[in-house]
Amino acid sequence: MAAQSGGRARRAGSRPGCRGGRPVSATITPARETGLAIRLEGVSLGYGRHAVLEDLHLDVAPGEVLVIVGPSGSGKSTILRAVAGLLTPRAGRVLAQGVPVAGPSPDRAMVFQDDALLPWRTVRRNVELPLRIRGVPRRERGPAAESWIARVGLAGWEDRLPRELSGGMRQRVQLARSLAAAPRAVLMDEPFGALDAQTRGEMQRLLLDVLRDTAATVVFVTHDVDEALLLADRVVVLGRGGIGRVLPVPGPRTPETDRAGLRARIIEEL
Repeated sequence: MAAQSGGRARRAGSRPGCRGGRPVSATITPARETGLAIRLEGVSLGYGRHAVLEDLHLDVAPGEVLVIVGPSGSGKSTILRAVAGLLTPRAGRVLAQGVPVAGPSPDRAMVFQDDALLPWRTVRRNVELPLRIRGVPRRERGPAAESWIARVGLAGWEDRLPRELSGGMRQRVQLARSLAAAPRAVLMDEPFGALDAQTRGEMQRLLLDVLRDTAATVVFVTHDVDEALLLADRVVVLGRGGIGRVLPVPGPRTPETDRAGLRARIIEEL
């Protein structure tokens, strides 16, 4: 089933070379401030002899937040792995800004449910890592990392190791690390799924807040319909073997917005 892009302007006020009005280091070029256009053209995915998804067609607009929901085993994470360049399609193409995805790229940052922090590196050094990969000079990496650490509410924790942090704090570090090098797309695989309800709500609010400071395209996977409705510009509902429905989500993005009718439609599709 073909699905057209439909992002809306959710980050008004930002301009090339700035994040939320704050200057960006010259090393992180303004071009990276533009969200990545992502396209799936006739994509079929699977593992070994097991086919998971067939003939997917999907466009994700630059700067859009697209949330994928579906039952366990429907292929949500499989799509994300293909977009990340971690899984080669059996058929069809995954395109990033019109270029076939042939492998991982710093322009497409992954955020996992397991925080995937390096346990021997401090918070600061974990957040510096993508900047180092980008080739940012050492003298710039520290201040840039500290800025993002403060942005996610962890100022004062820069020299702690991951084992000294709670689950929610580790996810904050992972979020800072994923955004520090200004990727053009952020791919999030149920990042809050292992958190308790209160911490999960805090992380959802934090994510909405920090997304105002970046033009990145976001593809977010979840099994939680309410989370999808809170975060998304559009929700992709996966059915058996493919996309069942693509639904736009009306704003504003607040828990108080009444989306009961849309929620019922998504649950019916599931």
